Amino acid sequence: MLPFRSLASLVAALLLLAACAAEDLSQPVKPIGDFRLGHNIVVAPQPQQGPFSRDATAEELTGALADTIDRRLGRFDGDGLYHLGVHIGAYVLAQPGLPVVYTPRSVLMFEVTVYDNETQEKLNDKPHRITAFEGLENTAPIIGSGLARGKEEQLENLAREGARLIEAWLRENEAWFEPDPDGGRTPFDRDAERARLAVRSGAVSGVGASN
Repeated sequence: MLPFRSLASLVAALLLLAACAAEDLSQPVKPIGDFRLGHNIVVAPQPQQGPFSRDATAEELTGALADTIDRRLGRFDGDGLYHLGVHIGAYVLAQPGLPVVYTPRSVLMFEVTVYDNETQEKLNDKPHRITAFEGLENTAPIIGSGLARGKEEQLENLAREGARLIEAWLRENEAWFEPDPDGGRTPFDRDAERARLAVRSGAVSGVGASN
């Protein structure tokens, strides 16, 4: 087993490498046709917790993924309007293992469906399944993710990689987002809509609790 001092130095080096490799989302982005993000609905009704995983609530899982999707896909400003439905099915937030001997990996599994606001139809017949790990820049192959970082950072890395994979999938299907020269631009305030949905969800929960 590695001496504690050597282990601590290795952890610090890995974290520094990850910080240096993080993607800068403030840079200009290449459009995906006329794509613009509308509703971004992430649910986790019964997420399956994998083996050797730290605990996470459905709210923690959905909040992390929804926020990172907003940050990444909210940069696109086409005239079209498209909504995402995301269903989280399973996760592993790796517990500390034994360096070199056993290093569990973190993973987030979810499905995505894209809806066209104009036609009110799904663009993909079957939900697209995504399996996100923590990303190459955040791997810790020798000591494992569980020793290198805490639960919150693991979840943030998984959500960031998941959002990146969603963008990559949308780019693979750019034909869905062909601009319509005769189409207009539908106004949409995502922050206001998100707040409205949160209020509605809270009201429904309150009714359920009172019954």
